[in-house]
Amino acid sequence: MPSGEFCVLCGRTAGPLTDGLCAACAADRTTLVTLPEQVEVVLCPTCGARLVRGAWTRAGASPVLSSEDLAPFLSVHPEAGVRSLTWEERAHTASLRELSGTAAVRFRGIERTVPLATRVRVLSRTCTDCGRRSGGYYTARLQLRGEPAPRTRRPKELRRRLDAVWSELWEEARSDWKNAFGWREELPEGWDVYFTDTLAARSMARLAKQRFGIRIVESASLFGRKNGQDIYRVTFCLRFPDAVLAAGPPAARAVPGEAVER
Repeated sequence: MPSGEFCVLCGRTAGPLTDGLCAACAADRTTLVTLPEQVEVVLCPTCGARLVRGAWTRAGASPVLSSEDLAPFLSVHPEAGVRSLTWEERAHTASLRELSGTAAVRFRGIERTVPLATRVRVLSRTCTDCGRRSGGYYTARLQLRGEPAPRTRRPKELRRRLDAVWSELWEEARSDWKNAFGWREELPEGWDVYFTDTLAARSMARLAKQRFGIRIVESASLFGRKNGQDIYRVTFCLRFPDAVLAAGPPAARAVPGEAVER
């Protein structure tokens, strides 16, 4: 700071000035963070996904509101950064919650806490994926099978082994692949696992091939048309030889999705 310059409010001479104000006085006179008096949070009652800017995100999240739910509604000064955000519920009804909170903000090297308050209207709406699952919609399926012939295992034992192998794959799957899981069906010859996203199903099939060195047979069938283009459902048949099934885990772990009848 050039000699003789000082903050026009506090008279401080140490540190840089901006428009005649030191960082501390500028922080006290600047609106660092604001929040609307009332906001709406749309969540799926089935999987906990949130509708944010027209897109469903955070499938599997808790139905309890968190700082992450309110962050999209914050308006932050371009020179400020929110370091943390804490909230406390003051009152609530079935669909409306009154919250007070504190934002820890850094502005031009100065730390400040900003009090915030808002009302949150919580709206329940079934997300796209859950709506598709409930309606039996899918774009791809994995067929978990043993070798086609000769059969060396009884159907019940074969399904148990395939079930255990599927649990192994599920533990290694990425979260976005898991979010596309629809349901699974138990069949005499094995399992059918349905997905609402073809890329996720293909990724699971490739993981199985990489993990166990199995054969995959891919086929597609015409399902309909959208915007003038054909829409296909893809089936991936995964053939697990006896050597792989015999080396599988002796006891099945928690398997995603209970078998359903359709």
